[in-house]
Amino acid sequence: MRTRCLIIDDEPLAIDVIKGHLTQFNDIELITTFNNAVDGLNFLKDNEIDLIFLDINMPLLDGLSFIKSLAKKPLIIITTAHTEFAIEAYELDLLDYLVKPIGFPRFAKSINKVFSIRNNINYTEQTINNRPHIFVKIDKKKMKKIYLDEILVIESLKDYLKIITTTSRYIIHQTLQSFTENLPSENFIRIHRSYTIAIDKIDMLEGNSVEIGGIRYTIGRTYIDQAKQCILNT
Repeated sequence: MRTRCLIIDDEPLAIDVIKGHLTQFNDIELITTFNNAVDGLNFLKDNEIDLIFLDINMPLLDGLSFIKSLAKKPLIIITTAHTEFAIEAYELDLLDYLVKPIGFPRFAKSINKVFSIRNNINYTEQTINNRPHIFVKIDKKKMKKIYLDEILVIESLKDYLKIITTTSRYIIHQTLQSFTENLPSENFIRIHRSYTIAIDKIDMLEGNSVEIGGIRYTIGRTYIDQAKQCILNT
């Protein structure tokens, strides 16, 4: 099944760059482009879209406000010249954050994330049920199933944890050490007193930090030798 996508950006050159990159992927169909988010919002009222490439700084309605206005969110990849909105953007559960000018190798990584998620969605029910998962308590009564292959980062918030996945974020009452001990060590590694990460979700290793989904995470001094050895040998 082909992935139907939109481009929403007020810069014609930026649209042309993304369109050019998309020609390399047969499984993605560009439906149309808009130079403002309001027209994109109106289009989505009557049309099903799987993926949006979205700028942030646009007239009438900025990209982050556009995301907040959506009742049903497709996969969203931010395309912007500004890095300062990254944290706020990821709080809105977007797929990726690309900083202009967008080179093809970095663009291809985002598309691979799209294919991975779309393929998971299209698994048969039997395959879905066989995927490794955990249950976490998200409030006093609810236990939420989280698939391990969707986890990006687990962040310590003192007595709580923030679990960041490809689609959502969850706050649970547990320590990072006890949570990490229950994860498969071949897939997850603790890199800091505040972070455990999914090894296969690392986009870049540089110095004493890793990049996952456009966000840098520092590797602590006491973890750096073991973490680098594990990451590079995986």
